[in-house]
Amino acid sequence: MNRDLRDFKVFKSFRGYRYKNFAFCFVFRFACIIFADAKIMQKTSLLGKDLAELRQVAKDLGMPAFTGGQIADWIYRQHVESIDEMTNISKSNRTKLSESYTVGRMMPTHSQHSVDGTIKYLFPTINGKSVETVYIPDGDRATLCVSSQVGCKMNCLFCQTGKQGFEGNLTVGDILNQIYSLPERDTLTNIVFMGQGEPMDNLDAVLQATKILTADYGWAWSPKRITVSSVGLKGKLRRFLDESECHVAISLHTPMHEQRAALMPAERGMPIAEVVELLRNYDFTHQRRLSFEYIVFGGVNDSKEHAQSIVRLLHGLHCRINLIRFHQIPDIDLQGTDEKRMEWLRDYLTSHGIFTTIRASRGEDIYAACGLLSTAQRIEEERNKSAKTPHTQ
Repeated sequence: MNRDLRDFKVFKSFRGYRYKNFAFCFVFRFACIIFADAKIMQKTSLLGKDLAELRQVAKDLGMPAFTGGQIADWIYRQHVESIDEMTNISKSNRTKLSESYTVGRMMPTHSQHSVDGTIKYLFPTINGKSVETVYIPDGDRATLCVSSQVGCKMNCLFCQTGKQGFEGNLTVGDILNQIYSLPERDTLTNIVFMGQGEPMDNLDAVLQATKILTADYGWAWSPKRITVSSVGLKGKLRRFLDESECHVAISLHTPMHEQRAALMPAERGMPIAEVVELLRNYDFTHQRRLSFEYIVFGGVNDSKEHAQSIVRLLHGLHCRINLIRFHQIPDIDLQGTDEKRMEWLRDYLTSHGIFTTIRASRGEDIYAACGLLSTAQRIEEERNKSAKTPHTQ
């Protein structure tokens, strides 16, 4: 009896050890998987690094400095998807590079196609958020409207992005990935920084992105193919004008200080009069172009008084104005004006020395038009809810 009891205790002890050992192995393996995934997530994107930074990457990994130039060529000219495709770099160096770095390409996760050919893409970002980008084909031209932030701090009354709030700056890689991973990338003729966010509020990344887009080792685009917009941020706008040769587009929307402050809180920080005075210090009479964006609201900023104030404000400045139709957003008591009034305003400004055009509205049916971008697809969800809700007479 004692022997049977002793044997049972030994068996029980062994079984307990076996279970504990199994549990330990399971936890250990799970921890290894988590560690491996974290290591992959910690890889640094090569997309977004300039030539000097890529040379430093090569040097830090014990490679010749010229390898950095090879990496730049593979990314910015060949548009490779993986480091393994960089075949003029030795296999051992590609392996070494892959241990800490990735190309940084991230394909769009969603797309919407407009009846007018416009396509809105949803791109993931490095920090796990999403941002919208709009591709606008027009005959032999194709423009890409890129974002510089997730959300926006400016909170302009008429802009859906501002209602989303600010969720973070895009990295240089995030900005360039909107171009790099665009299915229609090779058809692009122009890029405008007019998507989500205020470019001057993420100026370091925007300057680096435009630098790579225009550099000989990068996309080698002319800066005249790129337009960067701004509401006008004190200090930031001056720096951009000094360090970049890209076109500039200023969000005007009204020439009157108090009214602009009500529509655009940024007016309190840098009034439009100060913005214009700053711009007068720069030469826009040659290839670099200055434009003012003007969304027209019925009964708000489309009067003769407004037109006369615009003429006074911009007198002597070499520029153009783009009139933009307002696209209704939820819970905002603003309305667009009619076509006749748009044409009157265009003709008045042009006849008084300011070349003015009416911008064609594109992608409104997929909420891709000016002022409608919102990452979380909130407008889409609201539209779907409205469609499911019975309408009462």
